[in-house]
Amino acid sequence: MTSLDGGLDATVILGELDGVRSPGTIHTPLVGADLTLREGTEVRLPVEPGFEYAVLTMSGLTEVDGVRLEPGSMLYLGTDRRELPLRAVTDGSVLLLGGEPFEEELVMWWNFIGRSGEEIAQARNDWENGTRFGKVHGYDGARLHAPQLPVTPLKPRGRVR
Repeated sequence: MTSLDGGLDATVILGELDGVRSPGTIHTPLVGADLTLREGTEVRLPVEPGFEYAVLTMSGLTEVDGVRLEPGSMLYLGTDRRELPLRAVTDGSVLLLGGEPFEEELVMWWNFIGRSGEEIAQARNDWENGTRFGKVHGYDGARLHAPQLPVTPLKPRGRVR
């Protein structure tokens, strides 16, 4: 763990963040960091502009790039940023995930990855009908159902913008 700022402590899980490198082995350019912020902390964390990022709030209330997040909320941040504004409304922690975007344009939704919205819709139907995906062994609970697809079209995204 390293203190990047008086009110921000970071554990770099994989990759490198602000000059701190994880001892973990990676095979593609990416970063994962557990960030703990003390109430009132405001910081602009330097990040790699070629990476795309998301932040998952683990505890407390935080604002990431001006968006307030509660525990369990994930915010996709896209690419082309050199810094990430963070503000702790309360004591809290977030998981920063980032990496080089896929070269191929893909659609990612819930637990499915495809090349088009139609492939995702088919995957959802297959999951709900119990075909193609098999059974999840070792899970102690009722089978999870996929959420309803959004009414807006799912669009592929990748490195090409």
